[in-house]
Amino acid sequence: MNDKPQAATHAVRTALDTDTQHGAVVPPIHLSSTYTFAAFGERRPYDYSRSANPTRDALGEALAALEEGVGAVVTSSGMAAVNLVCQLLRHDDLLIAPHDCYGGSYRLFDALHKRGALRIQFIDYRDSQALAAALQHKPKLVWIETPSNPLLRITDIREVVRQAHAVGALVAVDNTFMSPVWQLPLKLGADLVAHSTTKYLNGHSDVIGGAVVAANKELHEQLIWWANCTGLTGSPFDSYLTLRGVRSLYARMAVHGDNAARAAELLAKHPAVNAVYYPGLPTHPQHALAKQQQSGFGAMVSFELKGGVAQVRAFIEGLQMFSLAESLGGVESLIAHPTTMTHSAISAEARRIAGINDSLLRLSIGIEAWQDLATDLSAALERAAACK
Repeated sequence: MNDKPQAATHAVRTALDTDTQHGAVVPPIHLSSTYTFAAFGERRPYDYSRSANPTRDALGEALAALEEGVGAVVTSSGMAAVNLVCQLLRHDDLLIAPHDCYGGSYRLFDALHKRGALRIQFIDYRDSQALAAALQHKPKLVWIETPSNPLLRITDIREVVRQAHAVGALVAVDNTFMSPVWQLPLKLGADLVAHSTTKYLNGHSDVIGGAVVAANKELHEQLIWWANCTGLTGSPFDSYLTLRGVRSLYARMAVHGDNAARAAELLAKHPAVNAVYYPGLPTHPQHALAKQQQSGFGAMVSFELKGGVAQVRAFIEGLQMFSLAESLGGVESLIAHPTTMTHSAISAEARRIAGINDSLLRLSIGIEAWQDLATDLSAALERAAACK
């Protein structure tokens, strides 16, 4: 018998049957903010929940195992996870990040740069010359987001890691869109993996959270120190809910992925659509790379309509199976207009450079019955096509 369970099994079984007091199958939530010392000068494993908490640790252990890392720090949000990674940098350290990254990450990096906490350079990771030029400045950290949000561009993790390590830089990968089900950046050489656990890991749009997984003990210990120092750690109750979501992760992702592939094909065939961004389509310019470093193509689909804002409005108004909302990764399908929603904090010029225009829509494909999603999308496309 194989002593090491498969990842899907580990996701389900993590921390089960660990309650020695009552024999509860699901471990209890430890909500206490403080813990007694065994005696004078005798500290127990837990003393204060900002520093460490049994429920949060159970989630961290699960995520570290799924990402095949040494350890994970669970944070209060996805942006707290990004901010935690930034704590590893000093004011004169250079951070390289993609020019088309998530709007919240872009805003944080830019704000920290403007106040002198670090130096930032945004580049197009598809441009090998731009990457080489940026690496000549000896960055401390290279931030990768693949697939990117919202244009689903793919970055060659292994190659960027090779070049970044050659100049002494750490590499962090935002793996929110893929989850450990479909992509394992640490196995490709990355040093850190960041997640908004709000998304697929929790999967039910009822928790805000984040996590950073480290490839080695030294980095993990630095993250633990900074998370405790800055108070970025997640709450026990949120950790409990997220761990509950992780138990169904692999089953959910199978349906998410199947529905997304069908949605991308449906959109690609309609005359009202100008472009579809989905790595699973053979027409995607980085389809081969996605196949190489991912075990699935994800459940996010972005596309541009041929018309402008009027067509976008016509498409959105009347949708029954897609809620107009930010975020992603829940069991329900969502639609977002990046220009006015997720990326509105980025300047119009920065959006233009990144390739984000007013005709772009982003879908988070849920696990509803495909026929219902298809009917809703088809009707929306016809409304858009009829809009002059």
